[in-house]
Amino acid sequence: MLLRWSVSDSILTRVAAGESAAVEDCLTRYGGLVWALARRWFPNAADAEDAVQEVFIDLWRSAARFDPARAAEATFITMIARRRLIDRARQRQRTPSSDAMPGDFQAPTEKDALELSDEAARVMSRLAELRPEERRVLELTICGGLSQEEAAQVTGFPLGTVKTHARRGLIRLKSLVAAETVKGGAP
Repeated sequence: MLLRWSVSDSILTRVAAGESAAVEDCLTRYGGLVWALARRWFPNAADAEDAVQEVFIDLWRSAARFDPARAAEATFITMIARRRLIDRARQRQRTPSSDAMPGDFQAPTEKDALELSDEAARVMSRLAELRPEERRVLELTICGGLSQEEAAQVTGFPLGTVKTHARRGLIRLKSLVAAETVKGGAP
């Protein structure tokens, strides 16, 4: 028996209703679109395949939210795919690369430790040149190990202000240390 669907019965409406054939129809109709989007974000085929799978899983979960009066089905699918691909790309940026495997860690040499210690001392000596708010936030977060949220509670500054002071302070510290290096204050 052949079932006919009206124009108002989109594939996503059928997926939301739990029709098993609709899943296959969705993959057939929109698989190429989602694959093309994924390949733009992830040139590696394996990464693109994983991304496509995540997109379609998200589509199954979101199918009930589709409203044909608000957008075309392809537009809705593209929007879901784009959001999922952006999330996946951001997640990959936060994840350490596989090049730095935990077993590959090498302890710093004595020379590395001395250079790091020397640079840390130069940076710490430049903290006094920052604005008091910037210095306070950086001392709490970098030296004290507090999160920016915790620093906001300690200082009474709004979180956005803490983030701004931290960013501006770090930029200023970088320029102060660079200027010192250029003047011959460090190798």
